[in-house]
Amino acid sequence: MPLLTTLVDNFNDATIGPNWGNSYGGATETGGRARVPCAAGVYAGYQTGRAWTLAGASVYLKLVTLPAASTGTDVSANFLVTSATAGTSIGFKYNAVTSKLRLQANVAYYDGAAIELTYSPTDHLWLRLREDGTNVYWDTSPNGSTWTNRRTLATPTWITEAVDTVALDLYAYRDAGTTDYVEWDNVNTLADGAVYTGTAALTSDSTLAAASIRSAVIDAELTADSGLAVAETQAHLDGAVLHASGDLTAETGGIDTADAHIRLSRPRSRWVVSAPWI
Repeated sequence: MPLLTTLVDNFNDATIGPNWGNSYGGATETGGRARVPCAAGVYAGYQTGRAWTLAGASVYLKLVTLPAASTGTDVSANFLVTSATAGTSIGFKYNAVTSKLRLQANVAYYDGAAIELTYSPTDHLWLRLREDGTNVYWDTSPNGSTWTNRRTLATPTWITEAVDTVALDLYAYRDAGTTDYVEWDNVNTLADGAVYTGTAALTSDSTLAAASIRSAVIDAELTADSGLAVAETQAHLDGAVLHASGDLTAETGGIDTADAHIRLSRPRSRWVVSAPWI
């Protein structure tokens, strides 16, 4: 059940969106607005499909450009929520001939109890229609933020019964006079920005030179240019053979074995060693 509150369009993409698939009479999206021709004897409008509901919802917009009366006797800009029953609708009608803004709930195309306001392009620039489960409200605003209620009516039965079968119709009509147009904008949004996609040739004023920083990992095989010589430290123990023709007498005292080792080799003759310490 799509509420009319969820219908949002600021008309800035130059294409009639899919929500307005029932638009007719030469309506276009031009200059960021929904433009509807106002030509003699021709009905033209921006219209949604019949898939919406006003029950528990609201819808507001801005009436930007008004039609001129010219020589016509029936010239109007209309903001209506319409039911599937022909002639049953609710909303606003600007009468260019009388400069009146009509707040109406039509049955068979007419509301005998409608309220008419002298139109102010400032105070009535924004128009809003809302329903809260009890009443329907017609509000106006100079800026889309501060609203003044202009009419309150007990909710007509068809609004709660016609769920998912109503349409929003923004249409214009004149019976005679010079062709002009009506423009609407900002349905349910105050945002009026747009995103434009284009092409551009870019030229730099100078050349930006970037110093290169190199990082390399080198796989190397290392070869020695000369042999590595190790000085040999030799330690040897030389044996000494002592020959004596007489007795070898050892004096009292120790022999420092750290300084020398003496090996006694026994000759063929017998040695007699006198050792006083034995």
